[in-house]
Amino acid sequence: MNGDNWKCRTELLLGSEKSELLKKAHVLVAGLGGVGGYTTEQLCRAGIGRLTLIDNDVIQTSNRNRQLAALISTQGRLKVDVIAERLKDINPKIELEKHATFLNEENLPALFRQSYDFVVDAIDTLTPKVLLLKEAVQSGQRVVSSMGSGGKTDLSKIRVDDIADSHHCKFAYLVRKYLHKYEIYKGITVVYSPESVRRETIVETDGTNNKRSMVGTISYLPAVFGCYCAAEVITGIIATSS
Repeated sequence: MNGDNWKCRTELLLGSEKSELLKKAHVLVAGLGGVGGYTTEQLCRAGIGRLTLIDNDVIQTSNRNRQLAALISTQGRLKVDVIAERLKDINPKIELEKHATFLNEENLPALFRQSYDFVVDAIDTLTPKVLLLKEAVQSGQRVVSSMGSGGKTDLSKIRVDDIADSHHCKFAYLVRKYLHKYEIYKGITVVYSPESVRRETIVETDGTNNKRSMVGTISYLPAVFGCYCAAEVITGIIATSS
């Protein structure tokens, strides 16, 4: 074991063959907010060699209670730029492709002209989320998708299931409903929580940033959702090792 190797503890745990699989892997992460920001960091620290990052949002004051990229010093900057700088500071050799864009039917096909070892959906807006999932499934990609983490506090209720088996999550219900229009009923791994969301934790908004409502959130819940997503990717990739 090389003591100068920053991944030496990972290699000690997984072995060189599985570590090499992570190094060669290419993962797409869409959405770099409360869930996606933590997902990308765990993937980077585990040694994933290439990441495609997608997010068109800038960091706002209200992001600081839960988002990895959100600091006073980063306010107003693109999340994709801040996250990319952070990942390069962890692993200077990581290959990054950045897209500061809002996903739609026009630009999504170009993203899937190449294949990925995994696609992570951490988008919190329904239309681009469903379109991404549709494109990923139809192109045969392995996918893990984060459902609603807002309005919840109980870590013990977090679940990982196929989307067909998700329950008592309004966001998951809506995603399933829209995917059914494309005849997609299963085949997407989802991280979700059936914990009830109290009505008073939700307020209507003016529709800024394509969001009709705002849900109260706590610091740790989206972060743990992100860790679950990263774990699904990492374990899925190294499972191909003999």
